[in-house]
Amino acid sequence: MPHKITLTGSATGPLREYDRYVAFDMREKGSPSAPKGLKKSTFISYTVFVAKKAFNKTGLTKKSIMHEKILIQGEPTLDIPIDECPGEIGVICFQITVLPNKKDKEGNESNDKKEAKQEASAVQQEVAATKQEEKPVTVSQPIASEQKKEAETVQPKAKETPVQEKKAEPKPKTLPNQPKGTQDIVNFDDIIVPEEFLKTRPNPEKTQKVIDFVKRTGHLDEPVTIEKGSKILKDGYRRYVVAKTVKMDKVPVVYEYQK
Repeated sequence: MPHKITLTGSATGPLREYDRYVAFDMREKGSPSAPKGLKKSTFISYTVFVAKKAFNKTGLTKKSIMHEKILIQGEPTLDIPIDECPGEIGVICFQITVLPNKKDKEGNESNDKKEAKQEASAVQQEVAATKQEEKPVTVSQPIASEQKKEAETVQPKAKETPVQEKKAEPKPKTLPNQPKGTQDIVNFDDIIVPEEFLKTRPNPEKTQKVIDFVKRTGHLDEPVTIEKGSKILKDGYRRYVVAKTVKMDKVPVVYEYQK
């Protein structure tokens, strides 16, 4: 079984283009401690090889790759000539993802807070407008007594209207033909699977039940859980395997926000 490797960081050298792939260098700091009697590791240099098609999907350029933080998942290789692989270890990349930086994350959180405040303000304005419309109109003395009873019977119903509208507001939108609790639908190829999941093998009987459910209904029984922003799989590896088996292009997800 081939070894898996995961790297995070930025490119330390310029992007090199070949016929069907591109290559760049990265490095990571070694272990802070070593067994007694052995030398401590400093930095390990890698040369990453990525298919042009996968690289172009990330939107990275020769300049931006030196500044963006990226995540690489792949396999180590020692079969590439040294003139193409100056790093100590070559890595054949299967998945490359641009990780959001701290400023982008803070910007997204502040935008979410602004949207929440705007929605709350809109609800309050709608309730206030409804109450203003319900204020009794002044009528002439002869017909005021006749309409008094009618106003008393209508008024309780009018008071209930804003409460019902306010309760109905927070209901989440349900996506058609998707499992309960789905927050979004993402491309299957965008989901990043951590190495600890790849080392496991879901129960075949339970997996087959989910496959039968998908063939019968056309969708998964539950959404998978991914991290907001990086799209790293957090829960639902069995459903991820099922989606891969039945060749689903898009997968229903629930977001877990980065801490």
